[in-house]
Amino acid sequence: MRKFLQFTILAVISMFILAACGSEGENEGGSSSSDGESIGKEYIIGATQILEHPSLDAATEGFKAAIKESGLNVKIDYQSAQNDMNNVAVIADKFVADGVDLIFANSTPSALGAQNATSDIPILFTSVTDAVDADLIDSMESPGGNITGVVDLHPEAIEKTVEFIDQYFKDATVGIIYNAGEQNSVTQMKAIEEIAEGTSLTLVERTVATAADVQQAAMTLVGDVDVFYIFTDNTVVSALDSVVDVANEQQIPLIVGEPDSVELGGFATYGFDYYSIGYRTGEMAAEILKEGKDPSEIPAEYPPELKLFINKDAAEAQGIEWNDEWDDAEFVE
Repeated sequence: MRKFLQFTILAVISMFILAACGSEGENEGGSSSSDGESIGKEYIIGATQILEHPSLDAATEGFKAAIKESGLNVKIDYQSAQNDMNNVAVIADKFVADGVDLIFANSTPSALGAQNATSDIPILFTSVTDAVDADLIDSMESPGGNITGVVDLHPEAIEKTVEFIDQYFKDATVGIIYNAGEQNSVTQMKAIEEIAEGTSLTLVERTVATAADVQQAAMTLVGDVDVFYIFTDNTVVSALDSVVDVANEQQIPLIVGEPDSVELGGFATYGFDYYSIGYRTGEMAAEILKEGKDPSEIPAEYPPELKLFINKDAAEAQGIEWNDEWDDAEFVE
């Protein structure tokens, strides 16, 4: 009888051990991808963004959507630097100390901060104007290192926008406001200057250091410019409403750098949806976490095809005479 009880107890214990092993294996394995990497494993992604404004926020939402649709079990630790470069470094260092599995860097400053913090953790950027010029990657085709992503400047975006201004606002003096401390903005300003050569346009610049400086900069241009052109400068776009107010009050057409700014009151832009570049970056993250790809193996990408976006209400508010050639544009309210 004693031997029978011992045998029974041992059998029950064995069953528990087997059940526990099976349960543990299922949790780690989950639904496996083709290379055997577990979808059930929890990953941590550190998401760093220079500040909140509609375009960057849309890119972050797109990234989150792609991660969710990948089926991966991911916790995203989102941190905004509030446009403070000291915070950028602190956030990146914290992610490294926490041992996150991947860093999503939304903006050029955020990407540079992450790159300075680690050469081991995979980094994916988006909303970066020129990743090569910023020394984030070696080339679009072969990024090198531990970083790749999707830039937010289509190769033809500035050219098409300057051509648009030159065609429909001939001989205009164009007022441009930007933060000279943002590498992406310096790159764009140089491109605008080069493209504007040989056109009928004259450029007048104002630089700002903070969002609080933007309205005053816009006011100093009143009387001297015929058109405002606000490209994708993080500091200025975060205070775009103040430029819109001046443009509407003074009847000055406001050309902007992306569709979200058109929605906020800009008149027109050649652009794309920032959600889409964030989403594509999220797909890249899934390739790294699910398939074990190295960032150096994933070419950096440009945004999708450009479209002309126009806000008819802004056109009316800024005293712009409608041109029938704009009837085929993508209209934003």
